[in-house]
Amino acid sequence: MLSDTDLPALTDLACRLADAAGAASLPHFRSRNLEAGNKRSGDGFDPVTVADRAAEAAIRAILAAERPDDGVLGEEQAPTAGSSGLTWVIDPIDGTRAFISGLPTWGTLIALDDGERGRIGIVDQPHIGERFVGVKAGAETRAWLSHRGERRAITTRPCPGLAAATLFTTTPDIFTPREWEGYRAVERQVRLARYGIDCYAYALVAAGHVDLVVEASLKAYDIAAPAALVQAAGGIVTDWQGGDCRWGGQALAAGDPAVHAEALAILGDYAD
Repeated sequence: MLSDTDLPALTDLACRLADAAGAASLPHFRSRNLEAGNKRSGDGFDPVTVADRAAEAAIRAILAAERPDDGVLGEEQAPTAGSSGLTWVIDPIDGTRAFISGLPTWGTLIALDDGERGRIGIVDQPHIGERFVGVKAGAETRAWLSHRGERRAITTRPCPGLAAATLFTTTPDIFTPREWEGYRAVERQVRLARYGIDCYAYALVAAGHVDLVVEASLKAYDIAAPAALVQAAGGIVTDWQGGDCRWGGQALAAGDPAVHAEALAILGDYAD
């Protein structure tokens, strides 16, 4: 089991992993020479770039040197089995479509999972210098935003219900037709809905600017870090049936329990 006393050093390591990923990816951001490959062999476009691969390689190199007994689950390389019971779940660039479009809404995702729950979650946006960090130590949780050398605590915000809520999702393309019906049923109840900012939406929930994120078709590396971050900031993250979603699938993240309960009551009819 992971001791709470180990978390400060592991959080420092997680931040160094984010530093390394940013150093590898930023030289390629908004480069007119950047080429994007397609990981899909059939229809559709699932982009990958040299920046994605370089950032994950940088993270894995540090982990191999300093935490060789830990498992690693990332997007761009095969999983690495570990013997420690700890797994680093990483997405070097979440939002590659945003990255190749020049939008500063992509991020590096880093989570540390102890086999029972996520203990550390980081959403890092190196271009604008924002790093959202959540740490779960026993009953105590902490979350903060570091921005260009300054650090402040963050928490989710209270919201009386869906009618007052702001809702985010990435794109309709992540939903099956039935899931889209479920998402739209929630969207019709909220005050404001926005699209297209990938992992940054979860960071905004954690920081108290947004109330809900509803998504589907997620992989573990898409949701593990955002889920740990939002939960550390006081929010709730589940699948559409109220269960654990940190290994992927459908996700419902909310800053306020009342809003989560209302959305869950709707989405449960459309759950897997």
